[in-house]
Amino acid sequence: MAKVSPEVLQAQIGYEFRNTQWLLEALTHSSYAREVSVSLRDNEQLEFLGDAVLNFLVSVRLADAFPNYPEGKLSRGRARLVAAEHLGRVALQLDLGRYLRLGRGEEKTGGRAKLSLMANALEALVAAIYRDGGLRPARRFVQRFILPSDLEAIAADLFSIDYKSALQEYLQANHLSPAAYRVVSEAGPEHRKIFMVEAAAGDHGMARGSGNSKKTAEQQAARSLLEALRKARNV
Repeated sequence: MAKVSPEVLQAQIGYEFRNTQWLLEALTHSSYAREVSVSLRDNEQLEFLGDAVLNFLVSVRLADAFPNYPEGKLSRGRARLVAAEHLGRVALQLDLGRYLRLGRGEEKTGGRAKLSLMANALEALVAAIYRDGGLRPARRFVQRFILPSDLEAIAADLFSIDYKSALQEYLQANHLSPAAYRVVSEAGPEHRKIFMVEAAAGDHGMARGSGNSKKTAEQQAARSLLEALRKARNV
């Protein structure tokens, strides 16, 4: 198990805890707590609190940056910024995994590199800072490490609709087969390739989309399939 080094981590994030117990709790996974002592607190409650603090701080930042945007659009941007995938990448960039206290089983299965575990630990760290120093240092941490420095510059991507997620939610809500994606073709030179992707939901429908990346083509295919399914359902 990695040795916890509070001083190094505190210097890295630019915040010195008055009570390092908050930091240790944030870095304690439930697998470690179960092995060491039934009375040892793990980071699950801090994770719960950190999720709420993070959502609040991100909401305020988005409302300040985009005062004329409707609630639905702001919610979409917030969802991207607090998604486990994004938080997990931030945690990996901070190398948060090497500070975690993990149980032997979690250690053996590569827990220090699991995005979901890293995202949870990052939320717990936000809460630990809030518990120790209040909202101001928590806001500084979130703005420095979690929020992009220039939200306006990435607004197009930040607020774009995730059609793959929307399609998946629609299929689940209507008890239909989950969508599957496959690359149908690739054309053009390596630096300007165009991908054609097919999205299919079992026997319920199929659609294609194209783009200069697989991700873009998948989004286009998901959008077309979602629109086709909704149209067929309303006929």
